[in-house]
Amino acid sequence: MKKQKLILLYGIALSICCLSCNHSASRTNDSWIDSTINYCEQQAHKTLISIPDINKIPNSIDADSTNWTYTPIGTWTCGFWPGILWYLYENTKDNYWKEAAEKVTEQIVPLGYQKARTHDSGFIMMCSLGNGYRLTGNATYKESLLHAADSLATLYNPIVGTLLSWPNMVQKENWPHNTIIDNMMNLELLFWAAKNGGPHKLYDIACRHAQTTMKYQFRKDYSCYHVAVYDTLDGHFIKGVTHQGLNDRSMWARGQAWAIYGYTMAYRETKNAEFLDFAQKATNVFLQRLPADHIPYWDFDAQEISTSEPRDASAAAIAASALLELSTYVTNTDNARYYRTEAIAMLRKLSSSDYQSRNSKSSFLLHSVGHMHRNWEVDASICYADYYYLEALTRLKRLEENEKILTNL
Repeated sequence: MKKQKLILLYGIALSICCLSCNHSASRTNDSWIDSTINYCEQQAHKTLISIPDINKIPNSIDADSTNWTYTPIGTWTCGFWPGILWYLYENTKDNYWKEAAEKVTEQIVPLGYQKARTHDSGFIMMCSLGNGYRLTGNATYKESLLHAADSLATLYNPIVGTLLSWPNMVQKENWPHNTIIDNMMNLELLFWAAKNGGPHKLYDIACRHAQTTMKYQFRKDYSCYHVAVYDTLDGHFIKGVTHQGLNDRSMWARGQAWAIYGYTMAYRETKNAEFLDFAQKATNVFLQRLPADHIPYWDFDAQEISTSEPRDASAAAIAASALLELSTYVTNTDNARYYRTEAIAMLRKLSSSDYQSRNSKSSFLLHSVGHMHRNWEVDASICYADYYYLEALTRLKRLEENEKILTNL
């Protein structure tokens, strides 16, 4: 009854201790992976009962606060919280989490039928509806995803060969056409749609975007520019710049993590060996420059300024999840072992008292950086750090149990 009441009312102050006891009794702590996923479950309980309304989506907790700030339905981060709920359901098979995930995901369904204003549809839709459809087969989710993919494709410029990222930058920064490295993540929506009833052109657009980005948005050492600026008349590459990194020449940590994840996913969807090779090259420069504790500074070049510069747990969580998947694709056994070992090292450090929020907050992790230059979410807990942390743990658990890393229930 308590679970049903919690889902229906969503904000009643139930006893966290009682909830913890009820759920812990059915969970095992045979390994650190199980106990860490259990930790995430208990932290999510705290968040769930603190949310005042179903439309309030947890976004971040500032370093000096214990309270979540919320983001409205439609922002680029609104899919991560329901995604967390879906991963908890996947790990526990508990309908409590399924019902909670459905409540929030239902609020996102209408977004699939709206005109795409930015590239972020993939983040929003795949983390929420994508996971929901993968685990339940809900036809409503599928239809919304297909419409969202069609809408996202309208941002594609065939002359340039990429999706437009920020339309407002055309006038603000005099960027005729810009593509941010984050956009590699959104290609998953196009790939998914193309193999689930959508037109094949969505697959072609995703491939061309990945190929163009690979050609122009990376330096000789395979570190990436945050933003690639292109001309719209003939599609030529104008320049690579940063928006959130330290400077135009530096390696912004989360951006490089997006690249690793994006090209690993692109290989999964296409089996194009070029993408697999490139994912490894983007990975190697990331791993070679990691600090000894395996958690990157918010920008890899920031550590040259001061070792007191903030770390970015979100970049580590994203990279760890990607590396676990990448380790299953590479044929060189030494490389596969290396990627998996490095991913585990990142996850173990993130699971330490240095990075887990534990009793101080209801988030999973501390010490992420959202936007350094604007002083947004600096040294904060952020929803996408939690999402990719739980995703990575889920993937590692599957690998440890000799299961496929990506499966449906």
